[in-house]
Amino acid sequence: MNQQHRDLIERDRKVTFHASTHLRDFAHGDAPGRVITGGKGIHIVDKDGREFIDGFAGLYCVNIGYGRTEVAEAIYQQALELSYYHTYVGHSNEPQIALSEKILALAGPGMSKVYYGLGGSDANETQLKIVRYYNNVLGRPQKKKVISRQRGYHGSGLATGSLTGLKAFHDQFDLPLAGILHTEAPHYYQRAAEQQGLSEREFSQFCAQQLEAMILAEGPDTVAAFIGEPVLGTGGIVPPPEGYWEAIQAVLAKYDVLLIADEVVCGFGRIGADFGSHYYGIKPDLITVAKGLTSAYQPLSGVIVGDRVWKVLEQGTGQYGPIGHGWTYSGHALGCAAALANLAIIEREGLTANAAETGAYLQQQMQAAFGEHPIVGNVRGVGMLAALEFSVDPAKRAHFDAAHKVGARIAAAALDENLIARAMPQGDILGFAPPLVTTRAEVDEIVARAERAVNRVTDELVREGVVKAAMSLS
Repeated sequence: MNQQHRDLIERDRKVTFHASTHLRDFAHGDAPGRVITGGKGIHIVDKDGREFIDGFAGLYCVNIGYGRTEVAEAIYQQALELSYYHTYVGHSNEPQIALSEKILALAGPGMSKVYYGLGGSDANETQLKIVRYYNNVLGRPQKKKVISRQRGYHGSGLATGSLTGLKAFHDQFDLPLAGILHTEAPHYYQRAAEQQGLSEREFSQFCAQQLEAMILAEGPDTVAAFIGEPVLGTGGIVPPPEGYWEAIQAVLAKYDVLLIADEVVCGFGRIGADFGSHYYGIKPDLITVAKGLTSAYQPLSGVIVGDRVWKVLEQGTGQYGPIGHGWTYSGHALGCAAALANLAIIEREGLTANAAETGAYLQQQMQAAFGEHPIVGNVRGVGMLAALEFSVDPAKRAHFDAAHKVGARIAAAALDENLIARAMPQGDILGFAPPLVTTRAEVDEIVARAERAVNRVTDELVREGVVKAAMSLS
């Protein structure tokens, strides 16, 4: 690392509170830092000029890849005309109007309006407020509970962190808040469903039964909404088992429970469809979008409100006056301009189709490389989402002792190979979410680098006596 890079990191250690970071170790120089200076396509570059394949598209968000000057130009041109004006009391800007039309066209029938924020967390805060308002307008003040899922991810605020079903987001923060519940995760592999003799479809029915039991235990007149990602993201990149969404939606309809589809990761092409809801036959009342909306070239999120809910919101303001909800930067002109340019690239370059086609190739190559690997228990994914779940004994689906930090070690080994892949929480899982511009040749390189990293750590585990010597791959 050159001296200029080291100096920047030392300055950073003194002044910055970093997300998802061991604060003490980083502040005192015991955890590494890195200053990113640029990127092109699926690659990023640090201050030393070291180039990495970003196999996670930032945080699943840089769908169009790095260095797209068309988006920078759109932001610049909008800034010359109007950088900002608020969107309260009916004020708007041209990019916001055009973007709302575009989003609703992509979302398809049944969706009515778009409300904007800056990130997925604030969008899901908006969802929770809408759910409360909706039931107050309908004279159902007791119908306020929201059911999320174990391993789900819906944000990091107090309420949205409560929706998230991961221990790290709850422990030490006194979460979840009252009124937010968590039902069974649709994680067929980790529940060892096959060992219990359940097919995927039977496991989906089990999940639906668990949801119904929770609704009945709480009282259907108290349960307002269910929130779920079409594909579990940060909880392990887990596509739903066969028949899952069909079974879940039947329960929600039976008890008049609103369905919020959190499309922050899946939206705008990542799994080979405009929305994950389209791919899995989900018919939500409310949709959360962010990340791929702008490919992270500007912060922007959205709540897409369905016709059923919108009619009640209109009724409410007829009764109570203007709705008491607003963000300073809602509908920010620069964010909307970036989103329009981003969506134009996705459409013009056929990136959603590429996510389907090259994504299928990614799944095939991952399966070919790791399907029989001695420490890989599960290879899974859909479109441009993939994950490897590691096991000390794949035949028994036995987990490694957490003290061995296998997932984190493999992610670090991948970084040594100049590949960024993400160690996922609550398990030894390595996640991949490359930009939608990724080619087949780049998939081959991602898989090759990942394979070298996994093999290296496998050999280390053999030397440490954690796994049997027969597993050595050196």
